[in-house]
Amino acid sequence: MVEAILFTRGEGRVMATSAAAVTLSVVVPLYNEEANVAPLAERVTAILDALPGKPSYELILVNDGSTDGTAQRIRDELRNRPHIVFVDLSRNFGHQLAATAGLDVSRGQAIVLMDGDLQDPPELVPEFVDRWQQGYDVVYAVRRTRKGESSFKLATARAFYRIIRRLTNVSIPMDAGDFRLMSRRVVDVLKRSRERHRFLRGMVSWAGFSQTAVEYDRDERRYGTTKYPLSKMLKLAIDGITSFSDVPLRFASYLGFTVSTVAFVYAIVIIIFRSFDLGIPEFTRGWASTMVAILFLGGVQLIGIGILGEYIGRIYDEVKARPLYLISDIERS
Repeated sequence: MVEAILFTRGEGRVMATSAAAVTLSVVVPLYNEEANVAPLAERVTAILDALPGKPSYELILVNDGSTDGTAQRIRDELRNRPHIVFVDLSRNFGHQLAATAGLDVSRGQAIVLMDGDLQDPPELVPEFVDRWQQGYDVVYAVRRTRKGESSFKLATARAFYRIIRRLTNVSIPMDAGDFRLMSRRVVDVLKRSRERHRFLRGMVSWAGFSQTAVEYDRDERRYGTTKYPLSKMLKLAIDGITSFSDVPLRFASYLGFTVSTVAFVYAIVIIIFRSFDLGIPEFTRGWASTMVAILFLGGVQLIGIGILGEYIGRIYDEVKARPLYLISDIERS
């Protein structure tokens, strides 16, 4: 039964029931995953029902503005299974913000975040819970192998984790995605951090607390297609780097100083050749050398402007202070 309608920043219209005590929340953002909803709900609820001690739980399925039948599939599961919470966003806000919406709605003392494509096996949840009961605040899954993915994606993913680890001052685990368990106090930290360009795995690492890893072999996708093509992977990489590092800004400065030094040395060489009547150096002759110098300097300037633009654009988004997401409806079984 609906007890209240709340209007809060970042949540929009929320239909809330009484906040019953929940031990474990499982948050799953979904975008055009209609074929995965039923097997996902079946596998996750079977695993949670079999947990030792029968802890109370909720399975939060977040519909991120899907254009297929995902919302209807979730409602079908809502009618047939207890413990399901359906969070329907007003439009597509992206994976990281959909995950944030689910975390904000969650009520559990421990919260598991996982993808809805079943590549991250829910069978790891009991081990997550066991580690949490041992006292860890974060239990993250590290991919040992990744089935069904191209060599290009494996190589770029490997490069991304190693680059971001070198560029940032936050120790982000390598080869770990968003599949993890977090304690309530970690999720509360994330709820207080309302930055728009979110890189959740980096934010969890930044929060600190006691963390441990669980290795696993990632399954290949059975239904549907990936929702993270190269363009979205690049955007996530840029968000991760710019959210936790100012190295690109310093790189632009160093590049500018380097080019200025080369230009200064170049000018001195010309002056020396002119002053001592040594003629004109061969490398200064002709249209080609002039165009190379102009294009090089222009490229350096554009790189610097582009890096500044990335950071200024993020400042602009934060200053507008719009809600991170809008919830159209929340339904509980």
